[in-house]
Amino acid sequence: MLIGQQFKDGLKNMAKFAKPKTQAHNVIKGLTKSKLIKSLGTARNYEQSLNTVASWAKDIGINGIQAMTIDQALNYLDYRKEIVGQKSLDMERQAIQAMMRLNGKLKEKQTLPVIKSINQQILKSRAYTTEQAQIISKHQTSKYSLSTQIALSAGLRAHELLTIAKVEERKADKRPAFDSKWSGRNGVLYTVTGKGGLTREVLIPHDLSAKLELRKLKQPTTVVDRKINYLQRYDIGGGKRWSDSFNKASNRTLSFSNGAHGLRHSYAQERLLELILNQYPYQIALETVSQEMGHFRPEITEVYLR
Repeated sequence: MLIGQQFKDGLKNMAKFAKPKTQAHNVIKGLTKSKLIKSLGTARNYEQSLNTVASWAKDIGINGIQAMTIDQALNYLDYRKEIVGQKSLDMERQAIQAMMRLNGKLKEKQTLPVIKSINQQILKSRAYTTEQAQIISKHQTSKYSLSTQIALSAGLRAHELLTIAKVEERKADKRPAFDSKWSGRNGVLYTVTGKGGLTREVLIPHDLSAKLELRKLKQPTTVVDRKINYLQRYDIGGGKRWSDSFNKASNRTLSFSNGAHGLRHSYAQERLLELILNQYPYQIALETVSQEMGHFRPEITEVYLR
C-alpha cells in the first residue's frame, strides 16, 4: 500500500533541506502511517539505518534519500559491505527497500538483491608481496594479467577495473587532497568509480598505461558485474571474472589465495611505507593513502595495514 502523492511530494521537498536525521524520521513516519512497518523495534532500527544512508547521500550530492535510485541504493550497499557485518548490512538493505516501496520505486513484492558483507574477510585477509603478485599475473591470460598489475600498482577494487577512464573523459568528484598525494610516484592520471559511486583519480605507471591504451575500445560498452551496470572503456578483466581468475592462479601457483582484494592490502602497506621513508609523519601518510585508495577515512585504511 502506497501513501498519497501529496505526502510523497512533501517528503521529497523536505529532503532537500532537512538534516539526515530528520529525513530518516520523516520516512519512518510515512512507513508507519502507510502500515508498511508496524513494530516499534523495526521502526527504530530502520530509522537508525536510514540516518546513515541519508548522511552518505548528502556526501555524494544526492538530493535527499527520497531521490535515491535503485542503482544508487546498490552502490551504497556495495560500499557498506566493507565496513559493516552481514546483520547491519541486511538491516540497511531492508530499510532502503521499505523506503522504496513507500515511494513507489519498488513494487510490493520486489526486493533489493542481498549483498554479502566482506567486512570479516578484510579483517582476516593479508597482503601479497610484489613477487607473489607477479607470479600470479604470469599465470593469467594477458587480459587478466594486466588487470592484476594495474590493481596492485594503483590499489584498485575488482569492479573499479571496469570503470577506468582518462581524466579528460570523466572528471573526479571533489574530495580533500593533500599535497603528498602521489608523492614519490610517476604515472598517468585516470579516474575510476568506486564505492558509493564516488569517482576519484588514480595513478597508473607509464608502462602499464601504455599497455592499457593498446586495449582501448573503439566505443565504451556496458558490462554487468554482480547485477550492477558499468561503462567499460578498456578491454581488460575486472569484477567477479577477474577475481575468479586471480583466485585460481593464486591457488595454482602459491597453493593459497587471499583473494584479489589482498592486492589492496599490498598497495596500502607499500604506499604507507614509501611515504614514511620520505619523511611524512604517520598520520599524514595514513590520510594520504586513504585519499589515494578512495576511503577518505583513515580508520578504514588502517584495517588494510594488519
